[in-house]
Amino acid sequence: MHPARRPNRGPSAAAENRAALIAAAREVFAGAGYNAPLSMVARAAGVGQGSLYRHFPDRVSLALAVFEDAVADLEALADEPGSTLADVLDLITEQTIASTAFIDMVSVPPMDPDPRLIQVRDRVAKLLAGALPEARRAGRVREDLGPDDLVLAVGMLAGVLAKTPAPDRRETAERVWTLLRRGLEP
Repeated sequence: MHPARRPNRGPSAAAENRAALIAAAREVFAGAGYNAPLSMVARAAGVGQGSLYRHFPDRVSLALAVFEDAVADLEALADEPGSTLADVLDLITEQTIASTAFIDMVSVPPMDPDPRLIQVRDRVAKLLAGALPEARRAGRVREDLGPDDLVLAVGMLAGVLAKTPAPDRRETAERVWTLLRRGLEP
């Protein structure tokens, strides 16, 4: 059951509507994927599509608002002293289990990539690149492994998890990483 549409309170409701749209999009993208109809997001937020498009003129704008926290969490973890590549990949895996839409958005750019998505992808690749030297020194990854390889591996994980029922995602993620590590490790 979708929430009832709230009465239009005009500009005074703008911040509340924006927050409701972001929360609804997070849930809709998690359940139906990144390409879910935006009308589902508006309905789930209890606002009209006009309100959605006033705040977010396109799907990418909405997705960036939804997933900014996820990227910020990854960057904060990568900046922590003692943080390892495994820690970052574990958090990415948890985020992917919760919502494959995030990784779909950053790992497989469309044929004509939106520069904003490339920026997010580059932020994720940069934090992975920052964790690689320590992992190489410790002998946990191959010397020739690059951040783009890791983004590809995470995209592969997301592709599998997107087709996996939510209750089975954690176990499937563990199996996928077991297989992928064979190619990533020396």
